Amino acid sequence: MITDWEARRQIVATGKQLYLQGLVASKDGNVSVRIKTDKVIITPSNYSLATLSDSHMAHVDLDGNPLDSNRKPSSELPMHLEVYRQRPDVFAVIHAHPPYTTAFTLAGQNFSTPVLPEVLIMFGEIPLAPYATPATQESAEAISELIRSYDIIVLDHHGALTVGKTLKDAYCRMEKLEHVAKTLFIARQLGELKPLSDDALKKIAEFRKKYFST
Repeated sequence: MITDWEARRQIVATGKQLYLQGLVASKDGNVSVRIKTDKVIITPSNYSLATLSDSHMAHVDLDGNPLDSNRKPSSELPMHLEVYRQRPDVFAVIHAHPPYTTAFTLAGQNFSTPVLPEVLIMFGEIPLAPYATPATQESAEAISELIRSYDIIVLDHHGALTVGKTLKDAYCRMEKLEHVAKTLFIARQLGELKPLSDDALKKIAEFRKKYFST
């Protein structure tokens, strides 16, 4: 488990990376790290991830109570806390607004067509959480069931949520999700998606079960 100082520095670096890669804009997005079983460091409300410093972070417990910090935590704190309550194996959470991923939900599209083998191997499937009013307890309720089984969740009309044992894991999942969305968008401009064959899907499922099952 990382220290308070390490968590702050990693959050700052990840926030800048999310901004530079276009996965957030303006004051969008939020990042958190759990450094103890009951302590979470999260980005503050009303700050751009591009301009954060390690002194800006908010500290809370798993009930959302402030700990040694005068900073107001991100308004999406309930969603982050729900992840940590449901998943003791998770120590990092990212919520971002990747544009291609978000656009899929705005157009009523999904990621269910089995066309990219590496996605099926890495993620199995990419679920969509029902629409919830941002910055409310509804957001936590919308992901509560799904987060028990998935490390990536697309949020209807509201970007995506990724989690991991580390911030690097969570960031890589967010970056890969947006790459998938962009690839599918381009493919659909060229024609109808061509799903993988049943035989190919069977082999992928066997490979995933062998190397990714817990």
